[in-house]
Amino acid sequence: MEIVFLIGRIVVGLYWFYNAINHFTKAKFMIPYAKMKGVPLADVAVPGTGVLLLIGSLSILTGIYPVVAVAALALFLVPVTFMMHNFWAVEDQSMKMNEMVAFSKNMSLLGYTLVLLAIPQPWPFSLGF
Repeated sequence: MEIVFLIGRIVVGLYWFYNAINHFTKAKFMIPYAKMKGVPLADVAVPGTGVLLLIGSLSILTGIYPVVAVAALALFLVPVTFMMHNFWAVEDQSMKMNEMVAFSKNMSLLGYTLVLLAIPQPWPFSLGF
């Protein structure tokens, strides 16, 4: 079962890592979109959230301070989900559906992230505490 947990950690950690890298390499596309969605200080928020994603991903991948991963990812997911995917404020039905899917996905990711707190530490195959 420990191997399955490690595989899951790698899959999820790489998911967050990929998204962190996108916040830096695709910032020129993400910042205008964030501004359009009403995100204050989008020029700072996009790379800032990239840092949160990077911290969360590396913590999950290495197993070092998983509580930090949960905090960083929750700090990312809660405001981003409600600001960027506010389906209840969207008029166009197809866009509303897209935002609802993204909102639901993020809420599921938040639930998964919180579940990490229930796993005894140190995690199997972790490099740290």
